[in-house]
Amino acid sequence: MASERAYLSIGSNMGQRQKNLANAVTRLKANPKIEVVQVSSIYETEPVGGVKQDDFLNIAVAVQTNLTPTQLLGYLHQIEQALHRKRLVHWGPRTIDLDILLFGNLVQGDETLTLPHPEMQNRKFVLIPLLEITRDDEKTAQLVKKMLLQTNDETRVQKYNDGGASI
Repeated sequence: MASERAYLSIGSNMGQRQKNLANAVTRLKANPKIEVVQVSSIYETEPVGGVKQDDFLNIAVAVQTNLTPTQLLGYLHQIEQALHRKRLVHWGPRTIDLDILLFGNLVQGDETLTLPHPEMQNRKFVLIPLLEITRDDEKTAQLVKKMLLQTNDETRVQKYNDGGASI
């Protein structure tokens, strides 16, 4: 398979949130079939879905990969398992959550994976970090800007200031 640009969303709201994000990025970099191209700033965001829980830290990551979308998803699930993700409550708290937002120009939908991510346009915590890392990808940047202008999401998304530290 030819190399494709994919955009990921990574979030954490349990334990050492910033360390969880850093560990996920480290594990992405450890895969020889994935090149981490860019990582956004960290954003602190209020949770969505109505479950009472702590705020999330979120980032977006651009990768170049030779994996298929299904293989990439499988690897993201391995990272979640390694970082102790428990799927107990839908939209509930989690140590780590990795999602594929976009995979090249691919549009697909099946029981395993839907691309582009079906909730992306409803989530500022996804769109704001994603816009930050699409500056060199004009087509994607325009799509993200359009989604941001049209979203009904009014949740708080702000840059996370932890002494200027990042991933």
